[in-house]
Amino acid sequence: MRTHIQLDFGDGTAVSYSNLTWTEEGVKHVYRSAGIFRVTALAENEMGAVSTTLYLHVTCAVEHVQLLAPLVVIQNKEVNLTAVVWPSHSHTLTYFWWLGNSSEPIITLDGSILHTFTREGMHTVMLQVSSANSILQDTKTIAVQELFKSLLLSFSPNLDEVNPDIPEWRQDVGRVIKRVLLQVADIPERQLLVAVFPGIPTAAELFLLPSKNQSEGRKKSEEELEQISKVLVSALNQNLVEFELKPAYRVIVYITQLTLDSIPRHRSSAMLMLLSVVFLGLAVFLIYKFKRKIPWINIDAEVNHEKEQEMINTVGQSEAAPKITLSEFPTQKEMMDKELECRVKRKLNCPWC
Repeated sequence: MRTHIQLDFGDGTAVSYSNLTWTEEGVKHVYRSAGIFRVTALAENEMGAVSTTLYLHVTCAVEHVQLLAPLVVIQNKEVNLTAVVWPSHSHTLTYFWWLGNSSEPIITLDGSILHTFTREGMHTVMLQVSSANSILQDTKTIAVQELFKSLLLSFSPNLDEVNPDIPEWRQDVGRVIKRVLLQVADIPERQLLVAVFPGIPTAAELFLLPSKNQSEGRKKSEEELEQISKVLVSALNQNLVEFELKPAYRVIVYITQLTLDSIPRHRSSAMLMLLSVVFLGLAVFLIYKFKRKIPWINIDAEVNHEKEQEMINTVGQSEAAPKITLSEFPTQKEMMDKELECRVKRKLNCPWC
């Protein structure tokens, strides 16, 4: 009856009990978040003290799982796949990643992985999240291409007024945009993909894929994508791409920016040009900064070519002439003084000259 008990629940809460009897129902505590908690109990009385520890796994039921993955990726290039779980404080989860036609999943305790797709085409990725006794899953289809082009799209502000910011709504709007684009441009359906971004203001990205039966090679594919891009840009700039969300509620689609081509050749050329400009600017800066320390760069333009030639010839006539260092090289003022002195002596020695 005189035993004193201290309990630490591991979440910042601690309690003390005195005169606690075994006939009571025990100690109750409610955890507000999921995780692994270290629970410690310390009992003390006149006979001494003893403690014990329990690691308690607190789980939270997962209500929704969403797989975030790009709609189009470059072949043989690493891509990030991310799982979004709601509620977000569900920590003790196990993630199963089913990639392609693999018979076994990749199992992680982290909601994000990096993966490289080596085969071109359409790939299905399935994510399963295990929490306690329940499993939820989400599936995405990813287009793996060697090259593609993309356009960023924006919308008239009235679309934001009805945007509930849920995945199902974004998928529906993407299908509507694709259908309208196919009506204004004669393009095969398989070469267009539309992804609407989460959040407000509403924005989307239009992906242009090369045709599957492209036997002419990479250059022909690039030309084809460029031609399709020009057609769609022209239609977007003329406000020809619009759809009716509901009666008398029309939404216009605009082009916001042409993204960088995913063709590595273009990116490397742009980087090479940028580096060339940087090195050229650095060279000009160094020459300007140190030109006063180099005598032959700072020679006045008023000294005529004849005097320079005469001075060079005089030095070159004697092979045994002593060498002078850069610090002993005469300045321009000294050379002009010597030249003037020589002319005066020449006049004195030869009056008729």
